[in-house]
Amino acid sequence: MSMMGSKSGKSLVADINVTPLVDVMLVLLIIFMVAAPMMSQSDDIHLPETSADELRQNDEPMTIFFSKDGGIRLKDTDSISLPILVQTLEKKFPEEDDRKNQIIYLSADKDAPYGDIYDLFQELMRLGFTKVGMVTKPTDNTADKRE
Repeated sequence: MSMMGSKSGKSLVADINVTPLVDVMLVLLIIFMVAAPMMSQSDDIHLPETSADELRQNDEPMTIFFSKDGGIRLKDTDSISLPILVQTLEKKFPEEDDRKNQIIYLSADKDAPYGDIYDLFQELMRLGFTKVGMVTKPTDNTADKRE
């Protein structure tokens, strides 16, 4: 008895061979897994490690990079000083409501002077930015995972 019910005993099989598709998808997955970390990391920032959970947000965050030599950068800009950063933020977010709702990530080098980072935080708070967070790397605490 055949599957299609034909009397000759031979039937057409209309199945798609998915093996080549799976092979191509696996190769693409590996390429993206290798390339994705290279696209999101800055080259001269060494983040401190923490066991805090990742933040989840709906808005597009702004990232401020702070290097260990005190240089401040926004995405796609050269190193700027704190007063120039303040002027840039005031121009970009003229309304107080925009500042309150804007998420800012501070990606500071772990060897950066704490006092300079504190000054930057204070300046952001003075401008009205209330959603400011630090970017960190998760620690590899295997003892925490077992508990």
